[in-house]
Amino acid sequence: MNIILVSEKLPKAWTITLEWPQFAGLAALLVVAMLTTAAALNYGILRFASELKIPYVRDVLVSIHQQQQDKHHSYLQDNLNAMAVRLGQMQAQLLRLDTLGERLAKLAGFKPQDLMFNEVPGRGGALSSVPSQNLSLGDFTRQVEELTRNLEDRGDKLGLLESMFTLESARKKLTPTKLPVEGGWYSSNFGWRIDPFTGQRAFHEGIDFMAEEGTPIYAAAAGVVVYSEFHPQYGNMIEIDHGNDLITRYAHASKRLVRVGDIVLRGSRIADVGRTGRATGAHLHFEVRQRGVARNPAQFLQLPG
Repeated sequence: MNIILVSEKLPKAWTITLEWPQFAGLAALLVVAMLTTAAALNYGILRFASELKIPYVRDVLVSIHQQQQDKHHSYLQDNLNAMAVRLGQMQAQLLRLDTLGERLAKLAGFKPQDLMFNEVPGRGGALSSVPSQNLSLGDFTRQVEELTRNLEDRGDKLGLLESMFTLESARKKLTPTKLPVEGGWYSSNFGWRIDPFTGQRAFHEGIDFMAEEGTPIYAAAAGVVVYSEFHPQYGNMIEIDHGNDLITRYAHASKRLVRVGDIVLRGSRIADVGRTGRATGAHLHFEVRQRGVARNPAQFLQLPG
């Protein structure tokens, strides 16, 4: 490409010859200059739009500002919704913990109102000399997540503790620790003695409670009645299975009040004292058998429960 420059001040015309590489470089430089000028004008217009009061530019700026506000509001709303869900989960977990706490208090022998589950724990203290700091959204979210994990961990541990308390409570209810006759006294202990009928030395497999005929007989522990019949030697006899191969036997009753298959609770009235069977007088013969072997009932009756 040849460019000819003609001027009155020039003695002769100048001729400039541009090759294609030089022409491309010049065109690129021109494009860069135009883009730089446009960017500078755009920045200047946006920078001083409020002062220039150009309606179109002002509308564009308002629209951009509104979009940014909407985006920020949507982000905050999403975070608030997520925190609201977490808050609902924490409230449900806290209600579960309160319920578990009340049950544990009852199992442990406390009154739930004594532990004040429904009241906020008292907290206080003097103002700190260290300057306070505001929580950021990220800090707050981390605190909520940590508190949620702690609630879940405490709930699992309390649930395990409740299971242990429940098993211990059931074990106590199924262990013959209640006196089967109120106000009765031992007339014959467990072990070797002189048989009142033969006068020979014989092993006594239970405890005899001296009581008036018709005195109520109570179940020493909860269980299932597995025998309720008349026995040639024991007279009117009842046996209760308490699980774990543990059975209690109540003999010489004047009246049986339960039948085989009945479920009885600890302290339920099951019979009345009598003198049926091989007996010299009105009394209750009480036995505890474990795996078919007679155990000393006094060892059970002295246990707490």
